[in-house]
Amino acid sequence: MTALLLRSPTLWRALLVLAMAAVMGLSLMPPGPELPSTGWDKSNHALGFAVLGVLGLQACQGRRLEVLLGLLAYGALIEVLQSFTTYRMAEWADLWADGVGLLLGAALHFAWTWTRARWAPRAV
Repeated sequence: MTALLLRSPTLWRALLVLAMAAVMGLSLMPPGPELPSTGWDKSNHALGFAVLGVLGLQACQGRRLEVLLGLLAYGALIEVLQSFTTYRMAEWADLWADGVGLLLGAALHFAWTWTRARWAPRAV
């Protein structure tokens, strides 16, 4: 049952939408000590977008480039929206960190799918 659920694109899409909402919310909230953090702004970006990359690639299999470019555009949108706040600022370095995170997420996704395919029980 669990294996079947993990293959459901609907589940992965729901998780992707929730993660995108969380990243947007955290990115637009005023900074404060109560917000979760890795301790470095750029690693926060990379971690968040690595998660989005894994979820996006799992949710929309077969559309790798579209997913990664769409999520990078989502990162750019967040930067634009941050420029309209008085407590956040848009930075090109943040968008670069988002891209690095997406590449890490893609690498994790491909390693995971390769490992699952390699070690899956084979029909005889």
